[in-house]
Amino acid sequence: MKLLMIYTRKFAYQPTIKVLADAEDAVSGSTFENVQVAFIHAEIEDEERLKAVETKLVKNLKWVCGKNKTKHIILHSFAHLSESKANPDFTKDLFDSTQKRLENTGYKVNQTPFGYFLDLKMDAPGLSLARVFKVF
Repeated sequence: MKLLMIYTRKFAYQPTIKVLADAEDAVSGSTFENVQVAFIHAEIEDEERLKAVETKLVKNLKWVCGKNKTKHIILHSFAHLSESKANPDFTKDLFDSTQKRLENTGYKVNQTPFGYFLDLKMDAPGLSLARVFKVF
């Protein structure tokens, strides 16, 4: 698992190209304020340790949210941090279970459209923990 977490004052996306044929249709974008964006790259090795990966993902997101004083998280599939790539179905299931766990503890969670290339706009401040990269 590779995880790039960026705190943003403002984050917006717009779907552009559908790259997974079985992805849900997405035509509209969204804009959020005061959010922690998680650029997540699930690797093939993660498929054998789902619960451990999910737990570390949740803990890292809660930790960085506490540091950046937000309870709103955006989960974004970003398969560009490693050559090893997990199966898309595994990754989507991981996102869904992570979202449920975070919501059960009081976080607001959104996901960018899975299986799409997106136009992204971010306003990220230059704070010490506004950008954090983790490998686990």
